[in-house]
Amino acid sequence: MPPDQRLGDAVELHLAWLDFYRETVERKLTGLSEEELRSSRLPSGWTPLELLKHLVFVERRWLRWGFLAEDVDEPWGDNGPDGRWGLDGDDTLPNLLAELRSGGERTRKIVSGVDGDGSGEVLATVAAEGGRFGADDVKPTLGWILFHVLQEYARHTGQLDVVRELADGVTGE
Repeated sequence: MPPDQRLGDAVELHLAWLDFYRETVERKLTGLSEEELRSSRLPSGWTPLELLKHLVFVERRWLRWGFLAEDVDEPWGDNGPDGRWGLDGDDTLPNLLAELRSGGERTRKIVSGVDGDGSGEVLATVAAEGGRFGADDVKPTLGWILFHVLQEYARHTGQLDVVRELADGVTGE
C-alpha cells in the first residue's frame, strides 16, 4: 500500500515511498516463471532479473558510495560490453530480492544516522567527499539523492508493469 496520505515528515515520506516501490517490484516479479525472469519482452532487451539487479546497485551506488563515500565493490555493477546487466550464478530472484530488502534497510539506517547541520534539515545534508564525488564535484544533498533513487524505482516499476501484463495479464499495484 502507498504511504499514508497524512504523512507530512519529508524524510519519512521519501523512505515510505522507497519501501512501497521495493514491495511493488517484489510483487511484480514474484510469480513470473524462471524463463520470464530471464528473458525480455521489451525493446531495451533488459530482463526482469537484470532490472532488479540494476535497482539493487542504484540504491547501493547512491546511498553508500555516493552519500557516505564508502568503498563499494563494483559500484556500477557488472555491466557487459553491450551495457546490459550481467547476471551471475547467484543472481536468482530470492537472492536479488534479499539484496533489495537489505539495501532498503541500509538506506533507512543511513538516513536515520544523519544529524544534518543541527537545524533538523536532514535532507539538506550534502554527500561526503570521496567515493563517488571528488573535491571538485558538486555534491548532491540527501534529499536529491533520495528523490533520484525514488524516480529510478518508479520508472523501472512501470517497465515491470508492462512486462508482467504481457507475461500473464496481471495488472495493478
